[in-house]
Amino acid sequence: MRTTLDLPERLLSEAMRVTHTETKTAVIVLALEELIWKSKISDLKKFKGKIELGIDLDEIRARR
Repeated sequence: MRTTLDLPERLLSEAMRVTHTETKTAVIVLALEELIWKSKISDLKKFKGKIELGIDLDEIRARR
């Protein structure tokens, strides 16, 4: 999808540098994917301690 964005060059350049991304499109796609991933993780954290899975992690990891 083509779109026109007015982005601060300083932010875009820094994002490309720290992510080692070579194109503006790639860094924007990466940023969107990370935003979605973090949002999903945040949603999952709401269930921490509220769901009983019946899993013994020590047994799964073969710890005794």
